[in-house]
Amino acid sequence: MNFLRNLLAAILGCLVAFGILLGMFFIFVALVGSAEDGVVVKDSSVLELSFTEPIKDYVGKDETDPFAGLWDEEVGLDDILHAIKVAKADDKIKGISLTTGFIQAGLAQVQEIRKALLDFKSSEKFIYAHSDFYTQKDYYLATVADELYLNPVGAMDFKGLATEVLYYKDLQEKTGVKMEVIRHGKYKSAVEPFLANKMSPENRTQIKELITSIWDAMLGEIGTSRGMSGQRLNMIADTLGGRTPEYAVKSGLIDGKVYFDEYEVLLKNRMGMDENGELNYVDFQDYIKVASKKRLLKGKDKIAVVYAQGEIYYGEGGKEFIGQGLLTRALQKAVENENVKAIVMRVNSPGGSALVSDIIWREVELAKKVKPVVVSFGNVAASGGYYIGVAGDKIFAEPTTITGSIGVFGTIPNVNELAGNIGINAEQVGTNKNSIDYSLFEPMSDSFRSVVQEGIEDTYETFLERVAAGRNMTIAAVDSLAQGRVWSGVDAKENGLIDELGSLDDAIAAAAEMVELDSYGVRKYPKYKSDFERLMEDLGGAKSKIGEALIQEEIGAEAYQFLKEFKQITKQKGIQAKMPFSLNIK
Repeated sequence: MNFLRNLLAAILGCLVAFGILLGMFFIFVALVGSAEDGVVVKDSSVLELSFTEPIKDYVGKDETDPFAGLWDEEVGLDDILHAIKVAKADDKIKGISLTTGFIQAGLAQVQEIRKALLDFKSSEKFIYAHSDFYTQKDYYLATVADELYLNPVGAMDFKGLATEVLYYKDLQEKTGVKMEVIRHGKYKSAVEPFLANKMSPENRTQIKELITSIWDAMLGEIGTSRGMSGQRLNMIADTLGGRTPEYAVKSGLIDGKVYFDEYEVLLKNRMGMDENGELNYVDFQDYIKVASKKRLLKGKDKIAVVYAQGEIYYGEGGKEFIGQGLLTRALQKAVENENVKAIVMRVNSPGGSALVSDIIWREVELAKKVKPVVVSFGNVAASGGYYIGVAGDKIFAEPTTITGSIGVFGTIPNVNELAGNIGINAEQVGTNKNSIDYSLFEPMSDSFRSVVQEGIEDTYETFLERVAAGRNMTIAAVDSLAQGRVWSGVDAKENGLIDELGSLDDAIAAAAEMVELDSYGVRKYPKYKSDFERLMEDLGGAKSKIGEALIQEEIGAEAYQFLKEFKQITKQKGIQAKMPFSLNIK
């Protein structure tokens, strides 16, 4: 009896303690929330933009969830653009100080932010920029400023775009672990690193043309802002004319080299303040919270924006990858909502599973029969990412968008040589002629390769048919643009793979015009689970984030990125409609 009494007392004590801790936690969350609500924007304020966290197109926070954003570090491009628009009309905001460095965003995302800042300037408000170091993406963004400054002992990168592709053929031969590859498309080089030790001429050609097109688009905007020709900017890049602050000033890339305290004096002069006065800064993250309470687009009628971001895998999906579950339900909800008059699907994906891509394509086709569907491409909408968008009534892309890559492949790991080296022999027994189709421990048979190749060819033909129907082209015309070839937004517009160059806002406006709406609101789909909610379900969200952070800190950012890419390659199952290489443009 004493044991049971003590046990019950211990259990009750634990429950009480847990209840107290839980109560304290909710009080803490409430205090955090009330602190956020207490953001005050003073008169004559300067909005301070410094993008320090990774930027996703959409983070899908549920505003009714008190824990949303508690541990989530990402910021949504949609929130950034909205806050800049609100600031444009905010009489208390007199200008913007852009102090970002090492922006973690794709070029198309940076291009959209840049356009929003240009629009902000049209209200006769100023933008000044200062940094200790400008990457090429940072500089591209910062050139929107009226005046652009660099730390006197800082540095900037302005030399043209480049990328690097790693090859694993020798590694496979040395380890005895290799990837069996079946593909269609002479440009489909997602698997090329497993087949060769150097880049093929076709791959080199498409990469060179792609990054040149993107670079030219960047130079066009930089040149307009800085009053220089593309030829002049290319000469500066070729001679490294911005490699020191002194050279950067002489070449006209920046307006001056000043320390931050001197930069603040320039800001005060622009504001008409005394140099000893104090600037009223508003942190952009705080201002996003203020701006989120203001709706710029209003009306009972809605345009639905459905976000599809990340690689494409079979499953539910989330904010990290596209799955058929979450995305098809989001499209169905948009169709079933009577207030939604048109749909915009925002795609930011290098592709992935061909099966899932076709499932989503079918859902877009069904949605289009009920309501207009306009597609907006972000940083990348290639292969499967292009596949899911090609059913739309109209497609928009940024000049710097990477798209196309119409082609398919399959990769299957094989450890036959490794097994032989370490003394492993696998024997198989089957009931029928083809019941033993493939073993990791045996060389791929000709019959199995033939079956897989047949599936690859069928999927490729289906892909061509989807594109031909969606773009009103012949299959032969699509095939001439396909073969896995990757295009910039500019080139995609010229060859008919997209309809217009423009932003997500342009796509939303086009959708509204198609249904003749003058006033409308925007409804976003889907809503993602917060990290806290994932933690409460299975500890997966927090555990994975902690593990990722520890590994990245230990081996470094570049090595960690390589590790992630290699892991993603080994996780691929089934036929893939995926971008032909991992492209980190820098």
